[in-house]
Amino acid sequence: MEYVTLGNTGRTVSRLGFGGAAAGLKGYLADYDPVRTEDREKVIKAIHTALNLGVNYFDTAAGYGNGQSEMIYGEALAGAVRENLFIATKLRLDNDERAVRRSIEGSLGRLKTDYVDLIQLHGASWNEEQSNNILKSGGLLDQMLKAKEEGLVRHVGFTSEDNNKAVYDFIADGRFEMYMICYNLFFQHCYDPNRPFGSMFEAEKKKMGIVTMRAAASGMFARWMKKIDPDNKRDYTRDLIQFVFSNPLVDVVLVGMRTEHEVLMNVDTCNDTDSRLDIMKDLFTYYVS
Repeated sequence: MEYVTLGNTGRTVSRLGFGGAAAGLKGYLADYDPVRTEDREKVIKAIHTALNLGVNYFDTAAGYGNGQSEMIYGEALAGAVRENLFIATKLRLDNDERAVRRSIEGSLGRLKTDYVDLIQLHGASWNEEQSNNILKSGGLLDQMLKAKEEGLVRHVGFTSEDNNKAVYDFIADGRFEMYMICYNLFFQHCYDPNRPFGSMFEAEKKKMGIVTMRAAASGMFARWMKKIDPDNKRDYTRDLIQFVFSNPLVDVVLVGMRTEHEVLMNVDTCNDTDSRLDIMKDLFTYYVS
């Protein structure tokens, strides 16, 4: 297993991260129900296999299946050495001023742990009003940092599928220690190595941890290939994930996994460093040739 230091946290984590959305969301990309015993046991077996193969980064969220993903993680990780794990989860918020603490406490109970290694703002996109409220004195970020001071969490971060002003404001603020961004062969808005330009470069300047989601493009690439060539039988999942591993700025590539087979395939992809693309070198060669 390949390991990296996550930004400036000093923590050593596996480059392959176990994504928890697939574990908690009913019907997400397949016929699956987190409360169905057979489905649940397959995910638990997948987590145990990942642990045995060296995966130590486990990402989930309170909002994945109304806590179901966190509960599955709590059961599956109960026998592991806690200090060897990096468990990341995300806030579930409402308008109550105690929402941050209540969300964290709920996650701790479901995960069966005394602390989480990373708590994240959970967002698809943030507008300027939201970002100002998050960063203001006494705002959500201050509340997250207070939970860190109390030992409930060790690090704070945010997630976004956008690359707008709010993302840059969060990075520039300097208090977030990591960010999770949507990045894959289709959506490269956060990383343009030819310019270079994008929020991933700004996060790297701040020495933030960089984690990516949707490495396999949520099945969109496969559907596109099927339209172009209906007889095409190739499974592009490994190729798509390898593209993200090829990015030198990415610390952790999150991949949703439900089965032992998926874990074995993704670990093998992570270990296959010879198949990676030298993104910076190859693109530069293309543009100057």
